[in-house]
Amino acid sequence: MKILIVEDEVALSKSIVSYLKSENYLCEVAGNFTDGIEKVDSYDYDCILLDISLPDGNGLNVLKFLKENNKTEGVIIISAKNSIEDKIEGLKLGADDYIPKPFHLSELSARIAAVIRRRKFNGDNILILNEITIDILAKTVAVNNHIVDLTRTEYDLLLYFAVNKNRVLSKAAIAEHLSGEDLYLYDNYDFIYAHIKNLKKETC
Repeated sequence: MKILIVEDEVALSKSIVSYLKSENYLCEVAGNFTDGIEKVDSYDYDCILLDISLPDGNGLNVLKFLKENNKTEGVIIISAKNSIEDKIEGLKLGADDYIPKPFHLSELSARIAAVIRRRKFNGDNILILNEITIDILAKTVAVNNHIVDLTRTEYDLLLYFAVNKNRVLSKAAIAEHLSGEDLYLYDNYDFIYAHIKNLKKETC
């Protein structure tokens, strides 16, 4: 699952990234409004953590951009502002949740998981695809009731395929999902085939 953090407080961003990476999320950061708009325009995310007070713009305008461009990312507003007006406006613009600063990172992670479950899996914790069972909370995969040992990338790839069942996915889309803004580091998409080969070996 890929998370975008639109937050200008560098220390807070680093703390969030460090914690969420330990929870097996792929994280990208935008330190201002301009970078946030550029990233949501160029990439797709499973959840966006959005600060309202950005140095070069109002974070609520990111929500407006998402709505105007029919983007379906889940959004959690994270802000030092705790006024009811900001919360109501954000929710009206399409935000899924609102958490005031300061907050516990464990609570933030739980809220992210809840948003993704509602957005991607109709609120279910368990996803069943024929003989494959994916536990979204535990981040485990079982085949015919036997747990299989997948790497984080293999798990992300399987979940991506599950979410996009019956859809044709391009190599570029798969590569971007797995690598995010680090995609430019690769000369080609051959690494995808290696992950798919390993995933088929573990689940077939």
